[in-house]
Amino acid sequence: MTAPEGFPSTAIVTGSDSGIGRATAVALAAAGCDVGITWHSDEAGAQHTADEVRAHGRKAETRRLDLTVLPGAADVVDDLAGALGGVDVLVNNAGTGTRTLLLDIDFETWRSVLATDLDGAFVCLQRAARHMIAAGRGGRIVNITSVHEHQPRVGAGPYCAAKGGLGLLTKVAALELAEHGITVNSVAPGEIATPMTGQEDQDPRSVVRPGVPLRRPGDAREVAAVVAFLASSGASYVTGASWPVDGGMLQMGPMAGSHLTSDDWRRP
Repeated sequence: MTAPEGFPSTAIVTGSDSGIGRATAVALAAAGCDVGITWHSDEAGAQHTADEVRAHGRKAETRRLDLTVLPGAADVVDDLAGALGGVDVLVNNAGTGTRTLLLDIDFETWRSVLATDLDGAFVCLQRAARHMIAAGRGGRIVNITSVHEHQPRVGAGPYCAAKGGLGLLTKVAALELAEHGITVNSVAPGEIATPMTGQEDQDPRSVVRPGVPLRRPGDAREVAAVVAFLASSGASYVTGASWPVDGGMLQMGPMAGSHLTSDDWRRP
């Protein structure tokens, strides 16, 4: 399969051994991209993703990426760009989080989350953008943030700080890289059925979430579809934007959403 006219031909998706990352890698392969896949602890999962990419007739390369080893971890972007013959799309998906109150969290955990979710995304963005500029074809960078790019949540201090920071980094990068034909956007998922939420093998349409306006968690493929659009020529005039994929959760306010157990909010 060849990429549609105007669609990029090479992509790197970090944290693509499962969940949103895997779905995104497969969606980009279906659209005609060769894909660089990274994993941290689940090499078998990365191989599964690679098999799905190859099933679409595309090339797949896998590499281990540890975003707490900085800035050297970004060498993986250079390695994958070399193996793929360039990088037209970078999707910064790798991330981690915690459920610990600020008064109880230790500094090592705080720094680990910030390193992975913000510092790591920055160094990968920087390396990929340099390759895109050198190639002279423009490019697409999509940062996977969270609804917590926009709204806080108790027990998620470092995660919220990192995702909020990544949201503003996205906007700065959009301004600075526009002259090179590189667009930079963020995608902000709500509750998505993935290993991170303990729901990978569950059909989200069978789960009732009264506190989500669309009444269910999202599917990773629904996030991937938005990423694939942002990577396409159809989004060539879209940059510096954050795209919530949350079933309307952000409209509920900062602490509402998937944890609510009744539909009482729907009635005046």
